[in-house]
Amino acid sequence: MRNLPAFTLAGYEKGRGKLVQALWFAVLNTVFMAWFCPAALRVALLRAFGATIGEGVLIRHRVRVLWPWKLTIGDHSWIGEGAWLLNLEPITIGAHVCVSQEALLCTGSHDHRAADFRYRNAPIVVGDGAWVATRATVLAGVTIGRHAVAGAGTVVHRDLPDLTLQTADGRRPVEEPV
Repeated sequence: MRNLPAFTLAGYEKGRGKLVQALWFAVLNTVFMAWFCPAALRVALLRAFGATIGEGVLIRHRVRVLWPWKLTIGDHSWIGEGAWLLNLEPITIGAHVCVSQEALLCTGSHDHRAADFRYRNAPIVVGDGAWVATRATVLAGVTIGRHAVAGAGTVVHRDLPDLTLQTADGRRPVEEPV
């Protein structure tokens, strides 16, 4: 039987104090996600709040990042419009990665077996050259391999090996990129 009032944040570290968290939420919701905010400013804001962002990164509008200080993005990667990086734990995105529109990378979960519904969070890693297509969901603890593709609308709940395509109807190899 679930006992939700027993839930606590035990074992979960946000990584910054309440003032920095509040400041980030203010920036996120007034400037960062806005259509008029230049992509270069989005990158600068993430870096100012502790993210490690490579060169030539493009972050579109309506992107949500829970904690910038738990985010690493490699060179020349794209984060598409409306993507949600729900990073209670670290998210590491390699170089030349495309995270498409409205994709969700979610490092948070709960232990469904525990009455207190405690957190069961884990980091996400997206390898170089991978593509997380539109509205794909990548769950806590998953590694997306190099040049792998999480197809549109798929839910990736276990590691996706290098050069693998996952679609709603299964997994298959993809050709080596040129």
